[in-house]
Amino acid sequence: MQTVTRTVLRLMVVGVLAGAGVGLLLHHDAPAAPAWLTATAGAGPADPASDAAAAPAPDGSPVGRAAADTQPDGAVRADVNDRLQVNAELAYLFDYYLAGLGQRPLEAIRADIIRELDKRLRPAPAAEARRLLDAYLAYKRALVDLERDLPPAPDPVQNARQRLAAVQQLRSAYFSNDESAGLFAASDAYDLDAIARLDINSDANLSDAQRQQRLAALDARLPPKLREDREAPTRIIKLEALVSQARAQGADDNEIYRLRATALSPSAAARLADVDREEADWQRRIGAYQTQRRQLQQSTSDANALQQLRDAGFTPDEQKRLPAYE
Repeated sequence: MQTVTRTVLRLMVVGVLAGAGVGLLLHHDAPAAPAWLTATAGAGPADPASDAAAAPAPDGSPVGRAAADTQPDGAVRADVNDRLQVNAELAYLFDYYLAGLGQRPLEAIRADIIRELDKRLRPAPAAEARRLLDAYLAYKRALVDLERDLPPAPDPVQNARQRLAAVQQLRSAYFSNDESAGLFAASDAYDLDAIARLDINSDANLSDAQRQQRLAALDARLPPKLREDREAPTRIIKLEALVSQARAQGADDNEIYRLRATALSPSAAARLADVDREEADWQRRIGAYQTQRRQLQQSTSDANALQQLRDAGFTPDEQKRLPAYE
């Protein structure tokens, strides 16, 4: 289940830094769901725990208790020479906290990460981890701009390769080669596998049998860890399709929480509930902005007034998304 957590997290954190509403899935034992919510999105049932673990918080929300029960992700360690081990575990720890960026200021989250690093590491490796944290934050901010400004390529495969090459080049401005390999080798392997599959699926010269044969060959070469990583996003997508179906049938927030907690974990369900609230808040603000923008354009063409309207409702990073709604 932790693979599901981390794979989805890697896909989501850039969106968080761009101002999108996203969540973090955390590993914990899951409770049983109500009888009518027994589907688990193909993810395989989690070990059942007490229904009390999924009970609503005192304010009526299921989120409070589950979130409080989580432990920060990432097995951050130093080696026998007291040197920081720069690997994917460090990125997992950073991303664990960064997934809460929509709810808390970045400086508060950075302070939390630093406290966790100081708690886990001795002074020398902790100082090195703090340096990498600041580099990681700067890199993530730059990645948002890269995604926005990257020109589209003629076909999806070329576009994916172009994006990966640009991302890898961007890292060199923030990390050494060894640091980049440690932090991102696993995610790069995932991306390269995805590009290979996209290439096969978009090759019009292949018959269906040839396509399946080549995809099967890729499957056979996958290490178990990468195979699980590759399957994780699909499991989340299937789960959210079940959530949409349950909502259409009248399920309330607590029932949605139990469905997700059964398929993933209580803390994962709590974070996804946060996503729901953030998305609802975003849609509410977008609706109000569109209405006010139309009214403003009917009365004035003042660009400063329009910018004041944007500033009143959205952060600078969120404003990068507004052209899609104008």
